[in-house]
Amino acid sequence: MIFLAAAKFPPPEFSETGHQIPGFVAPAARAASLERLDVAVLVLALGLAAWLALRQRSRRGLVWLGIFSVLYFGFWRKGCICSIGSIQNIALALSDSSYALPVTVIAFGLLPLVVALFFGRVFCSAVCPHGALQDLVLLKPMKVPEWLEHGLRLLAYVYLGLAVIFAATGGGFIICQYDPFVTIFRLSGNTIMVVTGIVLLVLGVFIGRPYCRYLCPYGVLLGLASSVSKWRVQVTPSTCTQCRLCEQACPFTALNPAITAAPVRNVKTDKRRLAALVVLLPVLVATGLWLGGISGTALARKHRIINLAERVHLEESGTVTDTTDASNVFHASGTPPEELFAEARKIQHRYITAGRWAGIWIGLVIGLKLLSLAIRKERPDYEADQTRCVACARCYRYCPEELKRLGLTVPE
Repeated sequence: MIFLAAAKFPPPEFSETGHQIPGFVAPAARAASLERLDVAVLVLALGLAAWLALRQRSRRGLVWLGIFSVLYFGFWRKGCICSIGSIQNIALALSDSSYALPVTVIAFGLLPLVVALFFGRVFCSAVCPHGALQDLVLLKPMKVPEWLEHGLRLLAYVYLGLAVIFAATGGGFIICQYDPFVTIFRLSGNTIMVVTGIVLLVLGVFIGRPYCRYLCPYGVLLGLASSVSKWRVQVTPSTCTQCRLCEQACPFTALNPAITAAPVRNVKTDKRRLAALVVLLPVLVATGLWLGGISGTALARKHRIINLAERVHLEESGTVTDTTDASNVFHASGTPPEELFAEARKIQHRYITAGRWAGIWIGLVIGLKLLSLAIRKERPDYEADQTRCVACARCYRYCPEELKRLGLTVPE
């Protein structure tokens, strides 16, 4: 696409200054043998993580695996291709048949999800370098208020929708553009993103995995896949004593407390509340559709082609008499203005469509979240919330029943 744009709007000549425009240099492709090695290491790491988290129940083993993942998938592979960003490639491939999707991208995008269907979010436990790096810096975890936790977790759903929609409509790979940890793994990059990554790591000393919990779009997919997993994290190996130590030990608020009997509630009030939320759902979706269209129009105006089309239109209509460097280059190319205007309209339509779909997604996510909070179910024991639990194994050693199983001393 870069070469097509250069041919359509050729760069200006600097005959007076003698300046030479540097040529485009494409980065060297990763060797096929190394890509196969990456996939093999991913498969082995996923299997090892599942074994350590669910069978061995070993926190120490997961820590060492996490260190390996940070070094290998993070600093050595420079955080690319990562499973988080691969969802954009897959979305683009599904919407554009001309886009060739590498096998490595498919593997990194789908293998963790397949594993999550059977074993939960073991990819998050110690295989993902983003999560492993945050887990290693967590020293003094603090609890986030439940109301704030629910609100912040919506951001990841919103981010997922935006990333998929923008990738599918050709609007760009926003996950890659705004990944705060890839710049750390590469030891270079955009200053703002470097600072953002450092801020998240500092915040991660006190708040467990802030990026994973509140921003990671891939974590949303892993959570949905994990919700149906057959083998999953079980804090209590036998009878739960309701000591609440596991709940206090979990820095991610991923443990649901036992509810043996629902509190006395007004059934009519509950029904009215639920009915109101059901009615509110399509209202939120419609509002998102409307606001998304407005947002898409505003975002489209920042596109360089649309900016150029607006400028050329002003010049053609005589509204402005001066010209800009961009418009001079366009006029020098000999391209008819009508062709530029037609391309601008296509881009604007694409942005508006993307904005509307994003608005629908956001409205749907908010509405379903409100509905889920209004529904309660009984639980006999403490259970790990499979959509939240990252299988870090912290809670095991705080359970008295687990300590008895291991033959260790149970603290009084």
